[in-house]
Order: sequence, then C-alpha cells, then structure tokens
Amino acid sequence: MRITIFGTGYVGLVTGTCLAEVGNHVVCVDVDADKVACLQEGKVPFFEPGLEALILRNVAEGRLRFTTSAAEGVEHGHFQFIAVGTPSAADGAADLRHVLAVAESIAEHMEQAKVVVNKSTVPVGTADRVRERISDVLERRGADVEFDVVSNPEFLKEGGAVDDFMKPDRVIVGTGCRESAEKLRQLYAPFNRNHDRLIVMDVRSAELTKYAANAMLATKISFMNELANIADRVDADIERVRIGIGADPRIGYDFIYPGAGYGGSCFPKDVKALVRTAQDVDYMAQLLQAVEDVNERQQRYLYSCIQAHFGAGLAGLTFALWGLAFKPNTEDMREAPSRRLIESLWVAGASVRAFDPKAAGEARRIYGERSDLVVCAKPELALRGADALIIITEWNVFRSPDFQSMRTLLKQPVIFDGRNLYEPRAVAALGFTYYSVGRPRRARAES
Repeated sequence: MRITIFGTGYVGLVTGTCLAEVGNHVVCVDVDADKVACLQEGKVPFFEPGLEALILRNVAEGRLRFTTSAAEGVEHGHFQFIAVGTPSAADGAADLRHVLAVAESIAEHMEQAKVVVNKSTVPVGTADRVRERISDVLERRGADVEFDVVSNPEFLKEGGAVDDFMKPDRVIVGTGCRESAEKLRQLYAPFNRNHDRLIVMDVRSAELTKYAANAMLATKISFMNELANIADRVDADIERVRIGIGADPRIGYDFIYPGAGYGGSCFPKDVKALVRTAQDVDYMAQLLQAVEDVNERQQRYLYSCIQAHFGAGLAGLTFALWGLAFKPNTEDMREAPSRRLIESLWVAGASVRAFDPKAAGEARRIYGERSDLVVCAKPELALRGADALIIITEWNVFRSPDFQSMRTLLKQPVIFDGRNLYEPRAVAALGFTYYSVGRPRRARAES
C-alpha cells in the first residue's frame, strides 16, 4: 500500500518505518528540513532500540523516503497519517494547531480519494474538526474529492516502540465507515496474524480510549506513590505490599512500582488534557486531578529527603545523579523527574554530576554548558567527590554497582534511591545511609 506520514517525531517515524518493514511504500513528511536531511542520511534524531536498523534497511530497499514537500506526500499516499505533536497549552488543553495545519495541507493538495488517519493523541471531537477543516478547504478550492477521517491512536512505549508496533496488544480503529474499517484491517493484517487484535469502534470512543489508557496507567503509578507515602509513615515496606497486591490477577504487577513520579511526553500531557476535556463538558474529574496532584508532590519527594538529611544548607554541596531520562531505554527528558530535582538543587546552591546511558546529549541540549552541571561519561565518574548519590532512573546498569568502590568515591556514604533498586538492610550493612520510597527508615549505616 502507499502511505504518507505527516510528522517524523517519535510516533510518526516508528509508524512509517514499521509499515515500510512489512512491504508498504511510505513517504514521511516533515517541515524541518534539517531533520529530513539527517533522516535521508540514515541519522535518527532520537534513540529508540531497533529503529535505526529498520530505517536504514527500508531506505536502502526503496520502501521508505523522507521529504519536506506536503504536495509530494499527499500525491503519494492513499492513507494520509497525521502524526504530529499535540503539546499542552497553558490551560492544559491539547494544542491542535499542528494537527489542523496538516489537515489543511492535505486538503490543499488532494486530487483523489483519501483516508485521513489521525495517529496523534487528541481530545474527543478532533476528528470532527479535521473533517470540517478539510471540507472547508475543498469547498474553497471548488474541489469534489471523497475522503474519510479515521481515529487510529498509537499505544507505543518509549524504549519498546518497535516491538509494540510489530506485535501490538490491540489496534484501535475509530470510524463510522465500513469501507474505511476494512481498508485499515487490510493495512494492519501483517501485524494481526496470530489472532484478531483489531478493534473497530466509533471515532469519539477511539479518541477517548487513548486518553483513558494513559490516564489509567498514570493512576496506578500515583496510587502506588500514595500508598508508599502512607507506608513510610506507618513503618511498613511498600515493596512487600506491592508483591502482596500484585499477586491478585485483578491487579497484576504492571505499573505498581512506587518511585519519583511519572514523566515523559505522554502521561503528564494526556492527564492534563483529559481533565480539561472534562471541564469543557462541565464535569469535575476529581480522581484525575488527584492523579496529577499526587505526581506533582511525588516529584518533590527526593528533594525533601535531601533537605531532611543535610538541612537547609545545600549550598556548596555536590550530588551525583544516576539517570536523566524519564525512564530507561530512552533519551527523552520531557517532564522528567530529574529536571525538577536538578533545578531545585541549583536554586539551593548545589552542583550536580550526572550520568545517563543515553540522555547525556539531551541534557546538554536543554541546559547548555554551566559550572554547576557536569555530565559524565561513566557512572563512577559522577560519584567522584559527590556528597551523596541520587538515583532517579532505573537503568539496568545501576542495579548491581560496586558498593565498596562507591563508598570510596563518595565524600559521604549516602544514597537517595528514587526507584527502590536496592535492599535497604543490605545497603545499610555496607555502611550506607539509604533513603528509598515507602520503605522502613531504619536502614541507616551504623557508625
């Protein structure tokens, strides 16, 4: 099939590449000429495991190409995928300017029937607005061209997006047109061979499904962090609680890990947008607002532990920080808990020595060169001369460190673990003062 993808960000590039991998001919359109030039040379603008090899292979075999020309993209594809960003506006609503601009570009250039597929994460009713925008432009042109607008939300996890696309849990298709549903079924047939994963529903339900999925996962995270804060105050161990409740198949173990709060490009934005959607229809989504409020508070948790340990005078101290990305297997620092922590430490007059396996370049891009931030090439280098270690991203490389070497490199044997990577008593027995999330505070080094 001939497919056009508007947007070469995370969703668009993964979608286009994976569709090309199964034999389709894909053109990806982006307004950023520098990004397009890099992609044409096989340079991927972000880290995602397995993606670069797929891009290189499909470009070499002629199934995948990149352009800045909207006209070329519209002419190429029967399917026109919209996969551009929908950042949060100041009021929490999703900013649809890019989505509607793409809809207008499609309408300006279309001469044949198209299926417009909205892959961007958008509020309920967006398909109606896209349809209206396309109709308005076609009417202005005096053109009579058939089209349909379909909702096909993405469910890709950063760090596992290629596998998620190639082996999906479900493929949601929102449309009221039987012909469009059948076309999408054919398009996704290569990913649907083991059993039928394609779920067809009305457009508005499909749009809400995406927000509902992310809001549910965010709710589980905030719920566990709420429980962890209770456990902390009643001298219980949240890790034991997690295992106890996860054994119930109605609950399960996924997304019930307490920590330093959620971040990234999806959960914060989508929870805010769903709260705003509720407000727009005169409904107060109290639970969703609480999810957001708990996460705001949880992102300050480690800093409060640091203040409690060192007192108000953090000026002149240096902290080793393991982890910058909002989660492992990505370089993405959007809304990352690390950013709030780093910036709080700077306000207090402290310095940071940070290590992350993938996000070092992103940290330099965000913060530039400054004397109170050293981005290190190895985790051990971050420890040198630091007054304490803070762990905020659960990369595998941090799970089994050399604790004796760590004690030698740190000025003080203090660990603030925002991901509960270590066993408190074992670390305390090695001479560390160890702070974690929702576990007994008696895990202190014996002097």
